[in-house]
Amino acid sequence: MNPLFNSNRMKLGTFATNCSNGATASTAEGGFELSWENTRAIARASDAAGFEAIVPVGRWKGFGGLTDFNGASFEVFTWAAGLAAETGYSAVLATSHVPVVHPVLTAKQCATVDHISGGRFALNVVCGWNPDEFAMFGTGALRSHDDGYAYADEWIRILKMLWTSEEEFDFCGEYFDVRGAISRPKPAQRPPPPIMSANNSEIGQRFAAKYADLSFIGIRAGGPSDWKALIDGHKDLARTEFGRELQVWTHASVICRPTRKEAERAYQYIAVDKADRDGDPITRMNRPVQPNALRRIPGWGGFPLVGTPEGIVEELEKLSHAGIAGCLLSWVDYENEQRQWIDEVLPLMEQSGLREPFGRTT
Repeated sequence: MNPLFNSNRMKLGTFATNCSNGATASTAEGGFELSWENTRAIARASDAAGFEAIVPVGRWKGFGGLTDFNGASFEVFTWAAGLAAETGYSAVLATSHVPVVHPVLTAKQCATVDHISGGRFALNVVCGWNPDEFAMFGTGALRSHDDGYAYADEWIRILKMLWTSEEEFDFCGEYFDVRGAISRPKPAQRPPPPIMSANNSEIGQRFAAKYADLSFIGIRAGGPSDWKALIDGHKDLARTEFGRELQVWTHASVICRPTRKEAERAYQYIAVDKADRDGDPITRMNRPVQPNALRRIPGWGGFPLVGTPEGIVEELEKLSHAGIAGCLLSWVDYENEQRQWIDEVLPLMEQSGLREPFGRTT
């Protein structure tokens, strides 16, 4: 069984280890240096600890600034194939920008990685938003927000047909005219690989509810009751309109220290004093930060898990009660801080009942 569907109340994954600087646009010491050796070491540690997911960022071009945030990146399908061969438990994902990768190609890429992994692959589907990136692919690659999701609707329908149809088929839509389509071998998993969909809009949530198994959202404002209302509404949409069950995941930025005061000082240093604001993609998207928003580490943001191991587990409990099924984790210093998480936070999660000791999950 794909570990994304095990019985743990709070599933875990790593995020953005295919890109330079990971998920944090900061000049703080220890920032992630992209190399195959580094990304493989983090994946192996995740796998050995029973993390459920290893998730990349789909990236084609950096964001400039002092760090050229995410300026170097590994292509996600070959990255996933390499890590699939280096791991034995965790689900390995690729993040596909639908405007620049044809579904016939994607279907075969996914099936290949799924066979390499022994049925542990999953696909994160995103529509893309960065004009500077998509200009490299020529005019027409980046559509308007709503048009992008209409395109993605046809794209994912073709993908799923290629994963399941034993006969050649034609598909004639507004965006695709596919004739005699077939893809073999089929993915190793039955049913086919899970779909994750990263989204932050109403139309994006509807797309996830219709097609995805895991919805990947940001939680940056309000409190537990607000989070629960958002998540319940998302899951109810999937259940009532499409007859589907949906997991909801989020990204968490971790700063764990022996005391709360030390963690706060580290946050100030990483997210304020050493922030690479010119390389921050959220700033480049011109998205305003709401007055009551959770504090945000520049880069890909994420729910702030800032505190002691005990305090972090308390926050994870709040997320779990609100309906979050899994957290993709990022740190500044992935190698050392992931080790700290495994040694100090993971046992407390097991004691709290958020997770079973690895090997006992089903």
